[in-house]
Amino acid sequence: MADTRELTLTDKKKLEEELAGLIEAKKRVAEDIKVARGFGDLSENAEYDEAKAEEARVYGRIAEIENTLRSAVFVDDSRVSTDAVAVGTVVRVLDMEFNEEEDYTIVGFTEADPMKLFISQESPIGEALIGAHVGDEVDVKTPGGMLRLKVLGIRRR
Repeated sequence: MADTRELTLTDKKKLEEELAGLIEAKKRVAEDIKVARGFGDLSENAEYDEAKAEEARVYGRIAEIENTLRSAVFVDDSRVSTDAVAVGTVVRVLDMEFNEEEDYTIVGFTEADPMKLFISQESPIGEALIGAHVGDEVDVKTPGGMLRLKVLGIRRR
């Protein structure tokens, strides 16, 4: 995965909300550790071990989100170009094998929801479509096999 991710403004908001929740969780975890220390011998203290594991998870996720927010490029859906498939676009494709049309919305990873056809640029289909133009055909290697998609249209979300 590249060091720089393109994310939507919705992704940014979701990450900031998660970060705020994790900062609150830090306080709770610190209190849990303090209480668990009061239970005695730390070498046989399951509550303490559990609290320390939660602390590591919370601090790790905070660092991950802060790094993402610091290094990501945020895309304003309303200003994205429709010349080529990019984060923030909706791309109409034709599945060449089944002769079916579908609209994929290319989003950042926090918005991805394959059931709604909201796909991350990091997914196999998203990765194959990024940079494609109307009329282009792309081959996509998916867990279910190869797909051949033809780009029929590109619009803003």
